Amino acid sequence: MPNFVTVEVQDGVAVVMLNRGEAANALSLQMLIEINEVLEEIHYDRSIRAVIVTGTGEKAFCAGADLKERKGMNEEETRKTIALIGKTVNHFEALAQPVIAAINGVAFGGGLELALACDIRMASSTAKLGLTETALGIIPGAGGTQRLPRLIGMGKAKELIYTARRLSAEEAYHYGIIEHIVEPQELLNQAKLLAHEIGKNAPLSLIQAKTAINQGMQTDISTGLQIESLAYSRLLQTEDRLEGLKAFQEKRLPVYYGK
Repeated sequence: MPNFVTVEVQDGVAVVMLNRGEAANALSLQMLIEINEVLEEIHYDRSIRAVIVTGTGEKAFCAGADLKERKGMNEEETRKTIALIGKTVNHFEALAQPVIAAINGVAFGGGLELALACDIRMASSTAKLGLTETALGIIPGAGGTQRLPRLIGMGKAKELIYTARRLSAEEAYHYGIIEHIVEPQELLNQAKLLAHEIGKNAPLSLIQAKTAINQGMQTDISTGLQIESLAYSRLLQTEDRLEGLKAFQEKRLPVYYGK
């Protein structure tokens, strides 16, 4: 069985590579299964401080669902596959570690939905992005109708979803869909620099910060502040917090172990 997903871990950063370039990294059933297996391992590996997801080559990050494969499916198989795409996208959001989407090429439909579930999005200057589902007689079904308005506001999100518009990296940046535009040859290096900048900080703090932000955004500010307080209190008894204080007093860089 070919490996449609490869993982390379170096200096605490895991690079998850979608490796089905001949099919624009479209999410086939086998690829979805492999992605979830990989993410399950990463989630529990405390030596991994940050994660990058990207695609092979410069043409495609992920073109979304594999519509060629779907043509051969009956209704039940289609429903199961759609549910699995949603579960896979949610899995990226639920990872303990911060996740950077390095969008190296086209990210349409489910491909953009996958990127929206990541914490930070960085795109190649040649990338094209869009939730294009309404042009295919469907709607974004892996979180796009929920995550895009939360990210850029309801009016802009409605316009993009209703029109199925395809955006350049520059346009996506102005909409607030991506945080960085990088030249294609520099994309992975820049994503790694950002991942290392994140990863040098206390891993338990990163986990709790991610939890507080993600959960707090789903509720009113009063409840959000309670979530923040609970997340903060979980760090008070950690060795890393004491190490951070000690390093500050001793004017040296802290060494964190995630304990």
